[in-house]
Amino acid sequence: MAKSYYDILGVSKNATESEIKSAYRKLAKKYHPDLNPGDKQAAEKFKEVNEAYEALSDPQKRANYDRFGTADPGAGGFDFGNFGGFSTSFSGGGGFFEDIINMFSGGDSFERPKKRPSDISISITLTFEEAFFGVSKDITIPRTERCEDCKGTGAKNGTEYTTCPECKGSGRVQYAQNTLFGRMVNTRTCATCSGTGKKIKQTCNECRGKGTIKKNRAIKINIPAGIDNGQIMTVQGEGNGSADTTLRGNLVIAVSVLPHKLFSRKGYDLYADIPIAFTQAILGDKIKIKTLKGDVTLTIPEGTQTNTVFKMRGEGMKMLRREGYGDLYLKVIVELPKNLKGDQKELIKNLHKSINSAQYEKAKDYLN
Repeated sequence: MAKSYYDILGVSKNATESEIKSAYRKLAKKYHPDLNPGDKQAAEKFKEVNEAYEALSDPQKRANYDRFGTADPGAGGFDFGNFGGFSTSFSGGGGFFEDIINMFSGGDSFERPKKRPSDISISITLTFEEAFFGVSKDITIPRTERCEDCKGTGAKNGTEYTTCPECKGSGRVQYAQNTLFGRMVNTRTCATCSGTGKKIKQTCNECRGKGTIKKNRAIKINIPAGIDNGQIMTVQGEGNGSADTTLRGNLVIAVSVLPHKLFSRKGYDLYADIPIAFTQAILGDKIKIKTLKGDVTLTIPEGTQTNTVFKMRGEGMKMLRREGYGDLYLKVIVELPKNLKGDQKELIKNLHKSINSAQYEKAKDYLN
């Protein structure tokens, strides 16, 4: 039995929107293609997780899924199970239920539900600076598109076809079945036209009757400033197309951000270790710090100890789709000089003699 979308994301059917989003982000990061190169099973799980999140993150699709077991808005079937070896199902306007509805509505038509075009999943790698400032990138993706020569019909010029004589263009045919409850009428996909409702007289030269073609498309994607490693972007309407609709699926982008040589990131805050000379720590100083936005001045107070952390407000990462920045935390590391010359050693010895032991607060506390 196939797993439900809730099982795939590891959440309950009563899960909130934030719980679903949180579960999705963890799983998307876990099975990300960049973190599992060449792992087909991980790639399949990544695709499965995206499909589940797409269904459950949309209130309308989720309601449809909870009710009918599918997120497809065109679906709405009823399954009456199996009675004594006779299986009878009624789906979307055919057979017994259609006859009852038509008795009251006077309708006699059947509209085939259009299948939603599929999404395309890709990964993209950014530098730390690109994630900070945001960036536009031109990419090329292979995708399925509706054939414009035949308007998705598969017939030459979009006109060289006739209505299917078997189903009269509905794409469905009725069939009778004897059951324990008597003779019942049901519907199924027309085998003659495979549910298209059309019989092609002359196939389209461009798509050879498929109604779709494969093309490499160059598109520009805008990466917002502040995006983080492992986050997922969705570009609406840039996925695959299908023959029976002008709509397209979405382009799902898994983002990887390369590490920075100086800064590390936690949320919107940035962290860095800054080496300073022992004389700067003793006497105090003003030093220039390179940030992603430019140089800033950090004041080192007299007597600063190693591992002291200074906070620079608003000098951290750009907040995603918000005005404002996180903070920058700088930890100073006091560095001692190496390869001292003789006269330098003498100066330091004299300095050491001149300093009272009580001026070393931590050593004093330790001795006491």
